[in-house]
Amino acid sequence: MTKLLEKAFEEVSKLSEKEQNIVAKWLLEELAAERRWEKTFTESEDLLSQLADEALEEHRQGKTKLLNIDDL
Repeated sequence: MTKLLEKAFEEVSKLSEKEQNIVAKWLLEELAAERRWEKTFTESEDLLSQLADEALEEHRQGKTKLLNIDDL
């Protein structure tokens, strides 16, 4: 465990049991969200690469046009 994390846990341990549980729940939810994001990103990497390749091929074939900001 890093020194910073030890310090954070030391500070949290000074809180009431209810506040400690709130911090613990928040931390666990954040870690779970990070794992879900990593999994989603990893799984979508191949799809994003494929879409990029398709877009580049369409551009090479002249099937794209420049975006005119005034038309937006």
